[in-house]
Amino acid sequence: MFRNQITSGFTTASQVFLSHTDISIPNITDNRDDTVIKKITLHTLNKMKHEQQKIACLTCYDYSQAALVSANNIDLILVGDSLGMVSQGHQTTVSVTMEQMVYHTQMVKKGSGRSFLVADMPYMSYATEEQTLKNAALLMQAGAEMVKLEGGRWLCDTISKLSERGIPTCVHLGLTPQSVAMLGGFKVQGRDELAAEKLEEDAKLLERAGANLLVLECIPKYLAMQITRTVGIPTIGIGAGADTDGQILVFYDMLNMTQGHLPRFTKNFLEGADSTQKAIFNYAYEVKAGIFPQDEHTYS
Repeated sequence: MFRNQITSGFTTASQVFLSHTDISIPNITDNRDDTVIKKITLHTLNKMKHEQQKIACLTCYDYSQAALVSANNIDLILVGDSLGMVSQGHQTTVSVTMEQMVYHTQMVKKGSGRSFLVADMPYMSYATEEQTLKNAALLMQAGAEMVKLEGGRWLCDTISKLSERGIPTCVHLGLTPQSVAMLGGFKVQGRDELAAEKLEEDAKLLERAGANLLVLECIPKYLAMQITRTVGIPTIGIGAGADTDGQILVFYDMLNMTQGHLPRFTKNFLEGADSTQKAIFNYAYEVKAGIFPQDEHTYS
C-alpha cells in the first residue's frame, strides 16, 4: 500500500510547478496517460532565480524518503551529513564518513526522480586537493549532481579546481555545522557589521571562483537578502529569512519527528495534514507561494 501511495502521488504532483523545467523524461510510474515528468537541472535552478520562482528543497537519507519528496514538488534534494544527528543520534555531524555519504547518496539517487540531487562532503573530506577530487568523484559516481562544502573564502581554490573538472559545487555559509566546535555552538552568524561584510564578500569571492549554489544558514534576514541580490547564483536559506531564492529544511524536522529541541527556523508541516505526502506537498507549496518562512522562523 505504501508503494501505491507513492506512485499515485507522483503523477498528481507532477502536473504542478513544472513550467520552469527543461529536460523531459518519461513517466514510468503510471501507464494510464502519457504524462511527462521534467528533470530539474542546474540550468533550471538558475532559470528559477532569474524568473524569481522559489526553489523548494529538503534533505533525504534513503530511497523511500526521496521517492516521497520528489513526487511532491521538491526541486532539490540534499543528502545531508545531518544524517549523523537525525539518523545516527550523534550531537554533531563530524562523525559522518565518506563511506556513509556514498552509501546514502546511492540510496537516495534511486528515488530522487525529477529532483536535482546534491550530496554533502563530510567533515575533513576536502582537506587537501587530492582528497577533495577523489571524494567529490565518489559522490558524483554515487549519483550526486553537485557536491556541497562548508566554509568561506578559503575554499575558493578548492571550488575552482572542482569547477575546472566539471564538478558543480554548493557552498554552505553562515552557521556551518562541521565547524560548530570552533563557532562555540549552534549560533546565529553575521549579526555584527564586520561579520556581515565578511560573509557577503565570501559569497562574492566564491561565486567568482566557480560556485554554482549557496546555502545560507542562520544569518540575519537582511544579510541573506543582500547576498541574494548581490550574487548571480541561487541562494538557499535555512533560518535566513524569506528573501533567498529557495528554502531547505531537514526531512525529520518538518515532520516534527526530530527528538529534543527543534530549531526556530523549522515548522511542523505534518500538523493539519492527513499524510506525510500532504505535509511535503504543503511545504513545497508554502515555499513557492512565499508563505514560508514567516518572521517567527527567522533571525534579525
